[in-house]
Amino acid sequence: MTRMQGLGMAQPRTLLPDGVKQFLRDNLIRLCGAVLLAAAAFVALALVSHSSADPSWNNIVRAPATNIAGLAGAYISDFLWQWLGVLSIMIPCCLAVWGLRIVWELRLPLWRWRPLGLIWGLPFGALALGAISTPAIWTLRVGLGGALGDGLLGLALELIAKLPPALVALIVMPGLIMGGLAALIAIPALLFALAITPGQWRGIAAHISALMAVISQAVRMAMRWLRAQRKPAGSHPVTRQGFDFDRAPPLRKTAGGTIAREKIDPPLAAPRQDRARIARGDTVRENKSKRAAAADQSALDLGRVGEYQLPPLSLLRAPPPNKGKNGNLIERMESDESLEQNARMLETVLQDFGIRGEIMNVRPGPVVTLYELEPAPGIKSARVIGLADDIARSMSAISARVAVIPGRNAIGIELPNSRREMVCLRELLASSAYENTSARLTLALGKTIGGEPVVVDLAAMPHLLIAGTTGSGKSVGINTMILSLLYRMPPDQCKFIMIDPKMLELSMYEGIPHLLTPVVTEPGKAVVALKWAVREMEDRYRKMSKLGVRSIAAYNQRVAQAEAQGEILKRTVQTGFDPGSGQPIYEEQD
Repeated sequence: MTRMQGLGMAQPRTLLPDGVKQFLRDNLIRLCGAVLLAAAAFVALALVSHSSADPSWNNIVRAPATNIAGLAGAYISDFLWQWLGVLSIMIPCCLAVWGLRIVWELRLPLWRWRPLGLIWGLPFGALALGAISTPAIWTLRVGLGGALGDGLLGLALELIAKLPPALVALIVMPGLIMGGLAALIAIPALLFALAITPGQWRGIAAHISALMAVISQAVRMAMRWLRAQRKPAGSHPVTRQGFDFDRAPPLRKTAGGTIAREKIDPPLAAPRQDRARIARGDTVRENKSKRAAAADQSALDLGRVGEYQLPPLSLLRAPPPNKGKNGNLIERMESDESLEQNARMLETVLQDFGIRGEIMNVRPGPVVTLYELEPAPGIKSARVIGLADDIARSMSAISARVAVIPGRNAIGIELPNSRREMVCLRELLASSAYENTSARLTLALGKTIGGEPVVVDLAAMPHLLIAGTTGSGKSVGINTMILSLLYRMPPDQCKFIMIDPKMLELSMYEGIPHLLTPVVTEPGKAVVALKWAVREMEDRYRKMSKLGVRSIAAYNQRVAQAEAQGEILKRTVQTGFDPGSGQPIYEEQD
């Protein structure tokens, strides 16, 4: 029971439930917003279709009104244009914004103060516009601020004239000074009256920028089409600096596998080098290791008993036949042409944002393509890096990464390829980079942008954590790392403890000779296995500390050296103090 019921006072009962009352209240608020939107549309149509020949307060004629809003619109538009001038546009804008926010959000913050801000800002805005000279297209007899602006400007000038002559002589162009002061007061008041938040202003600016970019791109495409239609047959195109694909000279293949273009001397002027050099990593992909070459040839099984043999590469799926090769010449030429077009389009996008420079090199890779931009003098790198999202939007890409290329006067722009190349594990294990590396625990992770294999050493990163969302490739990465070790190290050099509570990821490795224990699937046994690994690690640290080395490789090297020389490893330890002299006593231990 509530307090009122406890005092014996009955609560007032209403006819409608709370949900119905809330529904009616929300729809009544939306109705008010719709009324404001209708009023804004009516005033906007009246202002746009204003005609000085329509009947109004200043013009008495018998002809019917041509205003879209009718006779009432003719009178309203004449009154607003005559008294407020250009500033009359603020009235339908404010009404429209208020109506939209009320319809969408069911609220208008500070709604009592918004009309006051509009009333306060209109006179000062009219005064500021009245100080500006009227252009030739202005047909009204009043100024840009209307009769209100002209009257307030005249009153302000009269007040300035009544000041002491010495002070009036110091004022230069009093009309513009008064207009500027009025603008400083009117702009915050009118912005407050519009009820648009800073985040909404940023959204409006982004939409306007996107619309301007689309219009600019459409204009450029139309201009290229017109130039192509007007160009006479058989004539050489005139060389200019810009975005033109019709001037592309024929392709030729150099000795290093790079696709370059032949130089064509135009009849008018010498062209600039505006064709990007396309550097591909085919030579790297063709560099096979000795193990890969031996795997391609058949061999006899001599049955070497007791000797462990590394798994052959034939167990892994081979890459497609044309993978890593030049492929069809026609397809390659079309690919290079598309890369050149993307490079020129990227230059144009950067020029739209005020970034001057040239794309000098294009390095296509399996997943992304690197465009090397050489900026013009005076262009800051941070300015280009900050345009990563805008570049991705203008290039219709999912994302873009922009960074400075170390050691060079160039900025790298990475864009994803339309068709991604599948990277096969057999390719990485068959590369010379994987075979000739000096790393103890070699992991093949993938490829770089240029198609070169990425090989790292697990010993340099023992605390490795692999995390990611579902489907991001965690299992693929773990299996790649495990196979990289299995294809390089025999069981006497590398042992695994695999813990797989899900019984799905690592159960396939059950039975391989590299396992120190069967694949652990029970949580209790996993704790025991991990504790054993910790004890083994601490024991190895103690052994390395006794020998004075910092790594397992150095420990093994020191022990092997002692065995080869027949040396007995000893260390000097302190066993106590001499009771007579107090000096420490040292002894050598094996």
